[in-house]
Amino acid sequence: MTNVRSRVGASLVRRRSGLVGSWWLFLVVAVGGTWAFWLPAIFLGVSFDTAAGLALLLTGLATPGAAGVAFVYLVYDERGRADFWSRVTESRRVGLRWFAVILGVPVGVSLLAGLVTLLSGGSGVGWGEAVTQFGTNPLVVVPTLFFATLPPILEELGWRGYALDRLQLQWSALTSSVVLGVVWALWHLPLFFVEGSYQHDAVGFATAGFWLFMAGIVALSSVFTWIYNNTERSVLGIIALHGWVNFTAEVVVVPDAVYYPLWFALTGVIVAVWGAKTMTAADEVPHPPLPSDP
Repeated sequence: MTNVRSRVGASLVRRRSGLVGSWWLFLVVAVGGTWAFWLPAIFLGVSFDTAAGLALLLTGLATPGAAGVAFVYLVYDERGRADFWSRVTESRRVGLRWFAVILGVPVGVSLLAGLVTLLSGGSGVGWGEAVTQFGTNPLVVVPTLFFATLPPILEELGWRGYALDRLQLQWSALTSSVVLGVVWALWHLPLFFVEGSYQHDAVGFATAGFWLFMAGIVALSSVFTWIYNNTERSVLGIIALHGWVNFTAEVVVVPDAVYYPLWFALTGVIVAVWGAKTMTAADEVPHPPLPSDP
């Protein structure tokens, strides 16, 4: 009875929200809005190292989150809006077990990648500039902390705060993760053409690292969904996870050719253990408050 009620409620919320509530419309707005700020940086030759470039970068980064908040207020009623802010602010949804998972998974993946590299004849784990130069220049850690914390806040209000729920009203957790992951990867594309970005300066367009980065985001999207669905749809937990992934990758340096495949391997384990439908022990994916809910 509960499953039937859940499916009926999901169908009702899709119909009532109409075009505005369509998942694809949000993704078009989020990607298009961001590109509207990043593409001029490419055409004008503006580096993100400049004041103007940084303004364009940050405004583009903020677009998914701003769009997510706007769509929440357009699509949901008071209960849905209250649910959104609860997911953003309440740490109780995460719990100690899943907080440990959030902290442990990025570190575990990086250290395992270092071990695999070492066993394959490589140098194992390396350290980023924030570690190697901290003794002589403590301020070197500031950019690492900045880009590890701010982008997740600006992005995740939209990606997981709004879009993932809408996708999971229609598809399984795994399919929703792949769709969102592909769009999330493409959202980064202009960064490969703007000086001063990690993607341009350290990876490069159409390199092996480029393909690993783009594919790896899809795997990360699946892991994010797994944690999201198991933490009562906690956006705060995902912001913490996203930031910790960024920070760990900046501090613990391992080869991309080992690092990203491990995220795919983790996704495979998650699907094998929890299932592709919900990535949880439940039969139905979690959803925002629906018309049929008490």
